Amino acid sequence: MRTIFIINPVAGNGKAMKKWMKIKETIEFPFELAVSQYSGHATELVRELQHSPEPVLVIGFGGDGTLREVIAGAAGSQQVLVGSIAAGSGNDFGRGFHSFKDAVEIADFVKNPAASRKDLGEFFDGRTYQFVSSTGIGFDAEISVKVNRSRIKHWLNKIGMGKLVYLVYVIITLLRFRLFRLTVEQEGEMLHFDKVWFATVSNQPYFGGGMKISPHSVPDDGVLELTVVNRLSRLKLLLVFGTVFSGKHLRFKEVHQLKGIRFSLSADQPVYRHVDGDSAGRTPEDRSISYSVSASDWHSVNK
Repeated sequence: MRTIFIINPVAGNGKAMKKWMKIKETIEFPFELAVSQYSGHATELVRELQHSPEPVLVIGFGGDGTLREVIAGAAGSQQVLVGSIAAGSGNDFGRGFHSFKDAVEIADFVKNPAASRKDLGEFFDGRTYQFVSSTGIGFDAEISVKVNRSRIKHWLNKIGMGKLVYLVYVIITLLRFRLFRLTVEQEGEMLHFDKVWFATVSNQPYFGGGMKISPHSVPDDGVLELTVVNRLSRLKLLLVFGTVFSGKHLRFKEVHQLKGIRFSLSADQPVYRHVDGDSAGRTPEDRSISYSVSASDWHSVNK
């Protein structure tokens, strides 16, 4: 089995590269190294491995965005197994899927490899977007955009308090956010929600740096979960966010969750959109977008 590390040198504001420099000194098995140099590069690197004559263990060394690119490249191949070492700022991938802690764990896995099939979500809007953990529109997506543009994130990451940046921007966005109307189509049934804060389509429980937005999501069950939050005052929304880390927000009547293999969403105005925490522009004004489980799955390491 070949072992290849793919590193995003800018993940976690340089945290990934610093962590790699420490771990590589402890590696006692043959490995290859590739450095992601631009957006989408990790996908290209992994896609070239799909027809390898021997199994390949690809270890993404970065944040959730890096892992999404790695998995997009591995999708549809049984030869490529995906693992990770968390080195980003959010690291929701490591909460929902298996990740390695050190070189010893990787060496043990290579001796006795085991993998399991996982789902991949996708939607189309002029181009195909794929997501591993979640994609969302509205309040949470606007927070993601602002967090990723923020200088505060850079400094908080440096002192090991990166999670606080989400709380800071929850409050800032809370004061300025414009509520929207959302139409959901599922299996021919139309559902209408007004005064919507956000809607999230999930493949695994976590988003936003550890918030358990969809506690019942399972990444290999062939379905996705849609969570819609609406008709909340700003004060009550803060209360709801305080319960998301434990997954208890589903007890609120203003939190709605649906399960299915496909959802079509249409907002009455352009709202921010994210894919695994990375900005993906805004929703279109004139049409709905269909979210579904991709026909291409991927294989995650089992430890």
